Amino acid sequence: MNPDASPGPPGSHAMTAGERAEYERLRRHAAVRHRWVRRAGSSVFLVLTLLLAPLAVVAAWVQETVSDTDRYVETVAPLASEPPVQQVVIDRLTDRVVRNVDVAAVTDALSSSLREAGAPARTVAAAESLEGPLRSAVRAAVDRTVTRVVTGDTFPQVWEEANRRAHAAVVNVITGDGEGAVHARDGAVELDLGPVVDQVRERLVEAGFGEAAIPDSDRTVTLFRTEELDTAQDTMRLLDVLGAWLPVLTVVFAVLAVWIAPAHRVMLVVTACGVAVMMTVLLVALAVARRVYLDSVPPRVLPGDAAAAIYDTFVRFLRDSTLTLLVVAVITALVGYLHGPGRPARAVRSGAERGTAAAGRAVYRAGLHTGSTGRRLADHRARASGVVIAAGVLTLVLWNHPTAGAVALVLGITVAVLLVLAVLGAAAGPAGRTEDRPAG
Repeated sequence: MNPDASPGPPGSHAMTAGERAEYERLRRHAAVRHRWVRRAGSSVFLVLTLLLAPLAVVAAWVQETVSDTDRYVETVAPLASEPPVQQVVIDRLTDRVVRNVDVAAVTDALSSSLREAGAPARTVAAAESLEGPLRSAVRAAVDRTVTRVVTGDTFPQVWEEANRRAHAAVVNVITGDGEGAVHARDGAVELDLGPVVDQVRERLVEAGFGEAAIPDSDRTVTLFRTEELDTAQDTMRLLDVLGAWLPVLTVVFAVLAVWIAPAHRVMLVVTACGVAVMMTVLLVALAVARRVYLDSVPPRVLPGDAAAAIYDTFVRFLRDSTLTLLVVAVITALVGYLHGPGRPARAVRSGAERGTAAAGRAVYRAGLHTGSTGRRLADHRARASGVVIAAGVLTLVLWNHPTAGAVALVLGITVAVLLVLAVLGAAAGPAGRTEDRPAG
């Protein structure tokens, strides 16, 4: 019998030493090739995740804002209480009314009447000079009336109702079709103030300005003009169509990137860091877009402070969602790193274990024994921790529009519960710790 032959199952060929060496070489080669394929596939899914992440956030924002009436009203409602926006509305409506009051005709008629009545030339000249003061008086009266309407308690309600009825306004901005409170036309995005104009007209008529009608053509305020509006509208239409699927597809790609990778934890950290970077890029892009928007609005069309208030109001939910995802990505990367073999990670874990163990012993010495419950927690610590972490993740998933503050709150509660469970497990006493129990 060949001493170098390896025994095998009955009826099978026993491999020689050379054959076994060749077999091991081929197996290692296949393993290396398989690992390379997994690494390449994981890298592809990682790149797709990072490229789609910002688009997914924007698409979800557009799709949600268009489809959810309450969300849309919640978005635009604060504009009614923004002093810069209120001042723009007051100035525009006042200018429209005063422009339609023919003060010169009134002073000319008065002068003619006095002249025909034989009044002294000084009196006629004084009547002719009344045009400036009279125009100022008319403007002051109109301004007070408009200001009472715009700054009154009913204006925000009228604003919200008008936007709720005209929820298609956001679709109009995206498509340029239809009519609503906000619409796109001829390279410009305009805000329709029709309901406010009607209310101001009623107040002015009551104040004696029966002829001070405001033409329908003057019922809009231009928010901004841009030659790239058509391109932006085409992009937004595509994002609206894909808004329901891009976020799901991005999450699937991220899961596949982590699952296919040979080192799951490392890829989890890399993916989370990449998403955090892309969210930072999106925040920078929003800041750049804000500057471009403000530069595109001439001061005569819209004052800078009003334009800034409008932009900040419209994109605040997008900014909040981006910041929330950034915080989640950073937390995920940190948790993944702390579960790794790095020296800082080991130091943090050992410090936490020593701290909870010391706290548990102090509780035990104080006479509070957790007994069998504590022993079960100590024996199944990993399972209990997984349940708590899963509960925290589920809370964020079910949370309606979580913010960065909500993420921090859930994280704090989750960490606190994990620490409490660790202390309760240690408070079971020496018998409750697995390392003190005999093996077997």
